[in-house]
Amino acid sequence: MGAALAIGCVFVALVAEGPGAGTTLNRVSTIVVGLFFALLTVRFAAVRAEPDRSGLTVVNYVRRRRLDWAEIVAVRFGSGDPWVHLDLADGSVLAVMAVQRADGEHGMNEARRLVGLIAEHGEAADPGPDHPHEG
Repeated sequence: MGAALAIGCVFVALVAEGPGAGTTLNRVSTIVVGLFFALLTVRFAAVRAEPDRSGLTVVNYVRRRRLDWAEIVAVRFGSGDPWVHLDLADGSVLAVMAVQRADGEHGMNEARRLVGLIAEHGEAADPGPDHPHEG
């Protein structure tokens, strides 16, 4: 989708006709806007949470963070939260934008799965895979 946005804006910038359409500023700004939205689309597509034996890698829109299982104290997915939050041993909170409330039951299942993975690795004190902490 990002490539389609970029190509579409370049195409429009090069073939647009009419008053002001052929100016260099208009063409360049159309291409820049297309590239910006293409980059934004690529960043949205990169959001993920990747578990493995030693921990969890969380990739959000801007930042990537690697966590050992021992760093994760609890998983929260309160009714008003747009995505899962991890309470970390250092007292900070990390959003996991890959697990979203907008995904409905799938999002809840992924939150339960994350709680289960943390419980399986024996590091977190959380209620268990069937009850992600609400609130």
